Amino acid sequence: MFRKRNLLLVVVIAQFFLLTGIYIKADLPLWMGDEIRVMTEPVDPRSLFRGNYARLNYDFSQIPKARVSQLGDIMDNEVVYVSLEPNSQGIYSFSSVSLEPPEEGVFLRGRAPGGLRGLSVNYGLEAFFVPKEKTLQLEKDLRSGAIAVLMVDSSGHARIKEILPK
Repeated sequence: MFRKRNLLLVVVIAQFFLLTGIYIKADLPLWMGDEIRVMTEPVDPRSLFRGNYARLNYDFSQIPKARVSQLGDIMDNEVVYVSLEPNSQGIYSFSSVSLEPPEEGVFLRGRAPGGLRGLSVNYGLEAFFVPKEKTLQLEKDLRSGAIAVLMVDSSGHARIKEILPK
């Protein structure tokens, strides 16, 4: 009986630390990352199953085939690194893509399925959840495009900090 209780306690503690580690890893860019701003546009504002959120699209989510031809064939779900550069207003946009992390500059780490017309990259920034009270204002802000404030860490992981009207 004593052994089973100890084993159960060890399992519960291990699960606690595992879940805590997942949470910390996911939020690390918010605590330690650098702030950048990117243009975004809405795809779909709500889901009956997932609640109030905005699906977002970025100019660097779809990379034309001509810009990725040097990479060769991309394997399904392969990790890619997309470098971003600021314009004169401080808004970051696509610069280049590679299979290795850049040694300097701001970049995002994403996963890409192979494609015929180009490269579609998922960064984990495609959905922004908001409280119900803020949903209508977010929809209004996104109608003509908006600016997503991202926090990006040194390994290319990013999180959305907030969405600002254009």
